[in-house]
Amino acid sequence: MATRKTLTVSLTPELERFVASRVSSGKFVSASEVVREGLRILEEREARREAELARLRGEVRVGLEQARAGRLVDADEVFEELERRTVAAPDDR
Repeated sequence: MATRKTLTVSLTPELERFVASRVSSGKFVSASEVVREGLRILEEREARREAELARLRGEVRVGLEQARAGRLVDADEVFEELERRTVAAPDDR
């Protein structure tokens, strides 16, 4: 079992009420469980964000390598293709 340490945190009244409501709902046994779950979610979100940034950096690196090798696409062609896709896509508004 992992060693646990005590950490004191200050919460706004709104967050304090939220934590209490999660405990009183029966979903969590204690305020500590609520806070730990929130931190796990934050950790997962940050890991997804870092993975997405790494993926995007890889795509930029590939694009730069292609540009350096002279494999470029005319900007007008790109914008025309984007316009075609926009017109063809259903309206999501």
